[in-house]
Amino acid sequence: MDPVVTVGLDGSPDSLAAARWAADEAERRRLTLRLLHAWPLLAPEPTRLPCEDDQNYWAKRLVHDARAMLRARHPNLTVVESLVADDAQHALLEAASESEMTVLGSRGLEPVASYFLGDISMPVVARAERPVVLVRADTREESTPPTPTGRVVVALKLHGPCDDLLEFAFATAAARDVDLRAVHGRSVPVHVPVPWGVDDDLTEETAQDAQKQLRQALHPWREKFPRVQVADSIALESPAKAVVRAAEGAGLLAVGRRRHHVGLAPRLGPVAQAALHHARCPVAVVPHD
Repeated sequence: MDPVVTVGLDGSPDSLAAARWAADEAERRRLTLRLLHAWPLLAPEPTRLPCEDDQNYWAKRLVHDARAMLRARHPNLTVVESLVADDAQHALLEAASESEMTVLGSRGLEPVASYFLGDISMPVVARAERPVVLVRADTREESTPPTPTGRVVVALKLHGPCDDLLEFAFATAAARDVDLRAVHGRSVPVHVPVPWGVDDDLTEETAQDAQKQLRQALHPWREKFPRVQVADSIALESPAKAVVRAAEGAGLLAVGRRRHHVGLAPRLGPVAQAALHHARCPVAVVPHD
């Protein structure tokens, strides 16, 4: 199979927003776009019946309409349709294993309610072996031309390797021809506060140590992607708060997730959780070792 970007469709405004985002990204990367709709009760193909008797009529129409919308915006983009008679979560995980990235809709909820992202998105994000992007529904009309993309922001822990995450972030910034901002949040050590305030020397030492680690992590990728303008920033606060703050006005936020080991339940760390629940831009979750 040719390299593809897969988007999950269910007919909701969120999934259509994801489809538009995925089409833009597939065209930038010169990849095929796959429109996937999964439902266990799909009838076996082929069905050569009148529309009123075709059990798959509405599923086909959902995908056909999405394809027509996207082809109108991207006439040169290769778009393929995929109807799968399977549980949506299982079908998306299977598709994710053979896609450059998988794109899903994310409910545009207020922060207090945003912990309910749906029964499908979160398990796929937590289990997929390749990047998954969650996109909130856009409040603009579908016919409105997209605004220029903002910078790409990547959140780094600096504990262990994160090459998969950095490769994704740099490649995405290069494909979009935008700047990349690498952000690392580090809480002030508990021994730093003193009765008269904050120990400035220890705070400065913490910041300098983090800055050195960040620049070392970025160095080989700056050389590999010399055209990408990179800014690095250290925030001495909760990593989750630092990342969400840095994502304001961004075109994409990329966060990492440790690949789970056999026998352990898949999970998302606090930074990825905060990004998915509170960042307003699309969020890419990239699994790494």
